[in-house]
Amino acid sequence: MPAIDLLGGQAVRLHQGRYDQVTVYDQDPAALAARLRRSCDRLHVVDLEGARAGRPVQADAVRAVVAAFGVDGGSVQVGGGIRSAAAAESYLALGADRIVLGTAAVNDPALVRDLAVRFPGRVVVAVDAKDGRVAVQGWEQVSSVTALDVARALAGAPIAALLYTDVSRDGTQVGPNLEATRELAGSCGFPVLASGGVGSLSHLRALAQIPGVSGVIVGRALYEGAFTLAEAIEAASA
Repeated sequence: MPAIDLLGGQAVRLHQGRYDQVTVYDQDPAALAARLRRSCDRLHVVDLEGARAGRPVQADAVRAVVAAFGVDGGSVQVGGGIRSAAAAESYLALGADRIVLGTAAVNDPALVRDLAVRFPGRVVVAVDAKDGRVAVQGWEQVSSVTALDVARALAGAPIAALLYTDVSRDGTQVGPNLEATRELAGSCGFPVLASGGVGSLSHLRALAQIPGVSGVIVGRALYEGAFTLAEAIEAASA
């Protein structure tokens, strides 16, 4: 699943979750989404400014991306700053198929559980880890809980998936944290989307072999030409 991270109305990637290390890949995220739609059915979108602010900031840009990718049934999951029921409902109303909550899963698990019950199969929980602990507030603060703690707090809720990212590897292309991904996928009780560090087709194949991993999110490696989207989909499906 390709990722479009939004910052200042542009499609960017951060290095290890740092806002002072930004690479711009496209100044027209909606046009990028339309191109990606030709090769895939699912898209991951993050409002990076919203993740820091704690509320949706780039709703107009998200709306344009959802409209561009949603042609003929394309599915978009949106995250970044969704920490209230109103924010979640607003993104679902503008056409997002799924919403992604991270900080709220640590600070307000009751909200996440309630949204999952109201919108079964449409809530993804993001667990972004730094040294084993879940990072919150746009990755700028580190909590005291682990990814598995978050999963246990939400046990039994109709959540679509857990999105696991090792922040130290995000944007580096050095390879995903296979050990941590395997441990979480084998213990959490939810399908796991893997993210962070993918830089080659071999990384995708390795993740595809982990039981419980239902998908992989890719960004920098795709935009820098390490592989095509078609090659990535084939490798992740092997």
